[in-house]
Amino acid sequence: MEAIKILGTDDTPGIVLDAENDVFEISGRSLPEDVTSFYEPVLNWLDEYSENPKPKTEFVFKLTYFNTASSKVLLDILMKLEDIHSTGKEVLVKWYYPDDDEDMQEAGEEYADIVDVNFEQLSC
Repeated sequence: MEAIKILGTDDTPGIVLDAENDVFEISGRSLPEDVTSFYEPVLNWLDEYSENPKPKTEFVFKLTYFNTASSKVLLDILMKLEDIHSTGKEVLVKWYYPDDDEDMQEAGEEYADIVDVNFEQLSC
């Protein structure tokens, strides 16, 4: 399965999805102009990955900001991880948030309440 590596910009997050090396990470700021087209390859990759996932998937979010449109897609990503978890595979979400950012901390807490996967919140 081919890895996805997207360099982050001021408006789009850096994304690395590399099953071979156990790297699953989204970091930076997420406010792309067209959220659907930006995240479509990510969602498609996760669909393909979910057909034959690793025994353990550790997905890291290190976002410093995301807009409302991105929040829906982030939930879509988490729901795909929940689907993987429901097949008996181990899934751990690591949600990093800046020490002084209560909004990002609360966003992680809300996502953790919605999806049925192991969730770690870590300040950085």
